[in-house]
Amino acid sequence: MIVTGAKAGIGGACIGVFRREGWTAFGVDIQEGADFVADISSYAQCQAAVAECLRQHGRLDALVNNAAIQTYGNVLTTTEEIWDRTLGVNLKGQWLMSKAAVPYMTAGSAIVNVSSVQGLASQKNVTAYSTSKHGLIGLTRSMAVDLASAGIRVCCVCPAAVDTPLIHAQYDMVEDVDAFRSALNRQHPIGRMAEPREIAETIEFLAGPRASFMTGSIVTVDGGMMSPLPGSHE
Repeated sequence: MIVTGAKAGIGGACIGVFRREGWTAFGVDIQEGADFVADISSYAQCQAAVAECLRQHGRLDALVNNAAIQTYGNVLTTTEEIWDRTLGVNLKGQWLMSKAAVPYMTAGSAIVNVSSVQGLASQKNVTAYSTSKHGLIGLTRSMAVDLASAGIRVCCVCPAAVDTPLIHAQYDMVEDVDAFRSALNRQHPIGRMAEPREIAETIEFLAGPRASFMTGSIVTVDGGMMSPLPGSHE
């Protein structure tokens, strides 16, 4: 099976969880150190990654489309370059990896796309990022319908804040890192951000046979973030 964005964060946790559960995991990332280095916004590089996985392991039972970048800007401040790069990785890249992988997947295989709670709602100043994550939910449902007759399932997970390098990259943007982390933790009724392993455990379940009747499913793994109404009383 293939995991994109496998070098760290959720992707790195997926590699560990899948291997623990007996899968042969093949990691793809734009950073050196993955099993295969590729930019998933390039179809040729996606095809090359799939070909190398098949050369090494002979089969492809699951694909985890996890690779993503975080960008900032509203409808006015987002540049065309930021828009194209964000959607190129976060949405086009997931489609291209799926396009490259599906011809080699058989009945019982699964694709799991990693979206976000920002694919269900939005915060300020993340126009391109939120759009890409909303689009990934639509891609999931479309592929689920198209691939059902081939016995290939497609599901999507929507995490809230996860303690990954994407979060850590924001530390340089704030004056008080401890206050920033505390504020992130408080956004979740459960009282904290997720650990990458917790998201990876959900992804492994969706990719495996225990989720055999799930396709087109959008699974929110958010510590309760999407549940409260604004202005709720203590």
